[in-house]
This record gives sequence, structure tokens and C-alpha cells, in this order.
Amino acid sequence: QWLSFAYQGLTEIPYETILTQTDTLEVLDLSYNLLDEYPLRKLSTLILDCNSYTSHVKFPFMPSVTTLCINKNKINNLPVFVEEVRKKFPGIILSMMNNEAAPSYFNGGSLTQYIDYRQYVISQIPGLEILDDTEVMEKERLQARKTYRLHQSSHSGRKRK
Repeated sequence: QWLSFAYQGLTEIPYETILTQTDTLEVLDLSYNLLDEYPLRKLSTLILDCNSYTSHVKFPFMPSVTTLCINKNKINNLPVFVEEVRKKFPGIILSMMNNEAAPSYFNGGSLTQYIDYRQYVISQIPGLEILDDTEVMEKERLQARKTYRLHQSSHSGRKRK
């Protein structure tokens, strides 16, 4: 079941309404609100577009979530954010377009920055299937592993081999 609270101007997640549907809820859309906290634990798709999430957002462990959309937020520290995603969402489709940490032509980034961003994210999230709007290919995964190694601490920066 799909439940949408998009465009509601919410500053808090409406848990009372959501909790009445926890047995059937698969997709929760909280886009275009003013949220800065995380929602439920038993979802397959979590859409948090156009809110106020930063790189330091903390999620509970959510292995059931296979798709996380967190486009157009305030994510600017890629290593910190990617480590949180890697730890909390084991196999994921991730879309984080239009965040400072996800450079592209649409937000002033160069092709080189975009490729570096993709390689870094792919190298850090082994179960990543799709990043933004593009499937992760095995060739790209191999190149990402050659360029970056998986780092274990959010306090250490990017590490090149």
C-alpha cells in the first residue's frame, strides 16, 4: 500500500496515521515537507525528497527498504551520508540528485565530479543497484573498487588506493 503526505508542510512525521497501516504499508512518500527526522522501519520504498535532511541524518537499520529517494535536500558531506546509508540499507536503489554532495550538470557540477561521485558511492555501498537514475553496471563497480576502497569510519575522509 502507498501512503503519501507530500506537499503537506509537515515538520513532524504523522506517526498516528502511519501506525494504523504498518501491516500493509510498503511505500511512504514524505516529499516536499520540512522534515529533519526519519520515519518507520518496515518499508520497501522511502521517499524523502525536498526536505531538510543533512549529511548527518541518522536512520534506524531498515533492511526491508530497497529504494531510498532523498533528492533535493541539504546533503553536502558525501562520506558521512554514504556511510550511514551503507550501514542502514544493505541492498538499495539510491537517488540523491540535486544535493550538493551529488554533483551533476543540473547543480553546477562537471562531468569529472559526477563520475567521481558515482565511483565513490558505488565503491562504498556494495549492494547498490541503481544510483540516481542509472543502473550500476559491473564494469563501473570494478572501476569504483580500483579507485576507492571501502572505508569504515565516517570521520575519515575519502581514501584512495
